[in-house]
Amino acid sequence: MKAVVCEVLGGPEVLVVRELPDPAPPGPGEVQVRILARGAQYVDVLQVAGTYQTKPAMPFIPGGEAAGEIVAVGEGVTGFAVGDRVMSRHSDGAFKTLGNCKASSCDLLPAALSLEEGAAFRGAYTTAYYALVQKGRMKPGEWVLIHGAAGGIGISAIQIAKLYGAKVIATASGEAKRAACLAQGADHAIEYRGGFKDRVKELTGGKGVDIVYDPIGAEVFDESTRCLNWGARLLILGFLGGAPALAKTNHLLIKGAEAIGVWIGGLGMNEPAVAEANMKVLLGLAAEGKLKPAISHRFALEDAADCLRAIIGREVIGKAVLVG
Repeated sequence: MKAVVCEVLGGPEVLVVRELPDPAPPGPGEVQVRILARGAQYVDVLQVAGTYQTKPAMPFIPGGEAAGEIVAVGEGVTGFAVGDRVMSRHSDGAFKTLGNCKASSCDLLPAALSLEEGAAFRGAYTTAYYALVQKGRMKPGEWVLIHGAAGGIGISAIQIAKLYGAKVIATASGEAKRAACLAQGADHAIEYRGGFKDRVKELTGGKGVDIVYDPIGAEVFDESTRCLNWGARLLILGFLGGAPALAKTNHLLIKGAEAIGVWIGGLGMNEPAVAEANMKVLLGLAAEGKLKPAISHRFALEDAADCLRAIIGREVIGKAVLVG
């Protein structure tokens, strides 16, 4: 099989393409997937650099989520057959052409989604759903401020927030990204550089927002604490801005607000039944055509380094995928 391998830590340039032995036939409870599309995300950039919170043993194959066709089924597996199109998770890396995984890490791909869309679906939508619906307790009519809204987990958050009846203010840099947010259903799309508090207060009639969805951190988190309505929930999803923020707890206190950590990996490890139930809900919505990933960039598997460079350069709107 062909695989993209990280043999030393660093930037995208450290990635190499290798021909590796095919995996053994799938064991009990496993399936073997011919991987045809792979979702790429900022987590992959961090793991290749060695700065993510989990560090795979070297050398490793990056990538966690994929889509393809089942080519073999292990003993005891039910619900899957050779030829099925599936979304799959690969703990040993997805940037390859053939991989084994637990059957429980696969889902049949809804007919409404392409293989590329399937590869870009799981991480983004499970994160947005868990954050907004469960941790954020979002209600119809509430104002939701979504930062990094033109990214993969941002666009999925716009779609889910609107589907559940919320009003969305999206922040993004540049006209093209803000236009993409509006096209995905955001009620307003605003620039966040140079300050956004006054515009958020204006749009919400002076009250502020009920939920902040923040994968950025740093000064964006700080300014967001000044945009809160009474009883607001500030969801912490990551630190794309470069550093964790130091919460101004006085702002949380006077607004009766909550700062809530959201780690989708932690949900899978600690509440697997909830994670599985969430995925069933999301697959049903996708099958109905109500959720669909936006993909702006497609790269051949051999061009994985260019794909990560596009992510680092913030060129991607929605998701980037590796195909072939």
